[in-house]
Amino acid sequence: RAGRVLRPRGHARLAEGRLPPYLEPMADDLRLTIIGTTKHSGTFTGKATYEKLLRALPPLFEGRVPLLTPQNFIAEDDYVVAQLRGESTSIKGKPYNNAYCMVFRFANGKIQEIMEYLDTELMTTVFGN
Repeated sequence: RAGRVLRPRGHARLAEGRLPPYLEPMADDLRLTIIGTTKHSGTFTGKATYEKLLRALPPLFEGRVPLLTPQNFIAEDDYVVAQLRGESTSIKGKPYNNAYCMVFRFANGKIQEIMEYLDTELMTTVFGN
């Protein structure tokens, strides 16, 4: 069920700056948690809040936000776990090649919740705290 809504090309749309197609499968009351204690970590509620976070990303990167390349998907019941790799460069010229594990929970055909795991030390080193 859940795997039909989550498509690998969604992250390509995000890297291209095409937010509406990327955000389309998400519930209006989406809940996103980014692990850690960085300035970008926390729990955020609402698709509009997530869109605002995504729109703040491009100025942090040289060229484009990282294209997240899917490596594995594991789906069971209402959950999909995606392992992804991202490669990019910060505006300060530092490489930002991060690994991600994102856990998506689905309800009523929409992404209801995202838990994002990543290398927070790399995030802090590249973008500060």
